Amino acid sequence: MTAETAPWLSDTEARAVAEQARSIICAVEQVILGKSDTVRLMVIGLLSGGHLLIEDIPGVGKTTLARAIAKAIGGQFRRIQFTPDLLPADVTGSVIYNQARGAFEFHPGPIFANIVLADEINRATPKTQSALLEAMEERRVTIDGVSHPLPHPFMVFATQNPIEYEGTYPLPEAQLDRFLLKVVMDYPSEDEERAILQLHDAGFRSHQLEQVGLTPVMNAEELEHIRAVVREVEVRDEVRDYILQIVRRTRQNEFLLVGASPRAGIALLLVSKALAVLRGRGFVTPDDVKQMALPVLRHRLILKPEAEVEGLNADRILKSILEAIPVPR
Repeated sequence: MTAETAPWLSDTEARAVAEQARSIICAVEQVILGKSDTVRLMVIGLLSGGHLLIEDIPGVGKTTLARAIAKAIGGQFRRIQFTPDLLPADVTGSVIYNQARGAFEFHPGPIFANIVLADEINRATPKTQSALLEAMEERRVTIDGVSHPLPHPFMVFATQNPIEYEGTYPLPEAQLDRFLLKVVMDYPSEDEERAILQLHDAGFRSHQLEQVGLTPVMNAEELEHIRAVVREVEVRDEVRDYILQIVRRTRQNEFLLVGASPRAGIALLLVSKALAVLRGRGFVTPDDVKQMALPVLRHRLILKPEAEVEGLNADRILKSILEAIPVPR
């Protein structure tokens, strides 16, 4: 597929929007070193209007990354540390009686922000998890029968520790399916870690991003314009069928107990459009789909016990599925 196939967006429009989208990445990478793939995935999630599940080890920069993205779009950042004693009201807010005014007043919780970092979400009870996930889905919270809309834009970065499972409440499959992408963060390389040490030795502090020149590169209206452009990106029939085959093959794999849902196919379609925009194109290619398949699908699959015996994980199974499906030309 080439640009001569008359995409819905002109080349000029696509390149202009790509430049805007890349400006977020450039801004964030001033303070996040050695995480280019992670930053790009998070920006793709931002452009797609979805939420991200981050599997990370402690101390790799997830808080700084979320804070930097919020700063780049001129948004408000909040961090919620999830613990077993955290209550739903600690997340969403509560109604408190004001004696001076003689009336009940709503006090918004920390979820009322543009970028919310839900740290170690699996440490909270299912009831508290559900309060967050309902807000993610509905973009509002309802307390005492009154609906309160969340800020726009609104995006949740939820983290899980892949090592320590004691005292946790794993997210049910239906809730995992509501995350657009699952991003896996790891240690930086030696050179990247050396650069991080140099940056901090020079006085960098993650809560003072302005010191390194990180300023907003767009506002909410400009972000919404980019999201509208993402929805206009052309997806040809053969590429849509490619997405369909990938999703349906996960339901037929011998090592998977549960495959990807129709929501997963919609997510793969949307993020492939966002990646196309980042690449300055007004149309999706099979390569866009293939590149986004793992982060979109890996957390939506349930493996059979024999898969673990064979040493398989979701990524390996997905790679084998992708290799078995003919790529449309």
